Amino acid sequence: MNTKHCAVNGWVDAIPTPGPRGTATFDLIVRPADIDILADDVPDTVVTCTSGDPQITHELLNGIQPGDLLRVTGTLVQPPTPGEPARIIVDALEVMDTALVPVLRDMVIDRYGDYCVVFDADRDQVPVFTSLGQWVGPADNADAIAILIDIHERVNGCDA
Repeated sequence: MNTKHCAVNGWVDAIPTPGPRGTATFDLIVRPADIDILADDVPDTVVTCTSGDPQITHELLNGIQPGDLLRVTGTLVQPPTPGEPARIIVDALEVMDTALVPVLRDMVIDRYGDYCVVFDADRDQVPVFTSLGQWVGPADNADAIAILIDIHERVNGCDA
């Protein structure tokens, strides 16, 4: 597997998500450096970033929102399978500019034992994950979270 240390500037595409073993993952939208001389239809690049550093993970999950301009420094890891996207394992994070409209205030991540849920003021559905980051599914509303967790535990055993 090929790796390269690099720094990339880009905008956060969506709210960073918690991952397994204390990690956080997010996507950056990266524009070509010479965008002014390129055609208007040149696509941006989406770079998937992951960090296991506790301070960076805390900042990602508590202070970063879509639209923030970041400089991430880390190791660019080529995918093991051709055609899959490369990713950056982030070891330094700098917020260069913040988004104009705060988004995180409308969302709340809460914990139900071995499960995490994301409440969004704009949606009735509630995404449910295990505390290790495994997708469980969407609960139709907040009242249905316990039912979804109960079904998940019956199907998969008691361990989340």
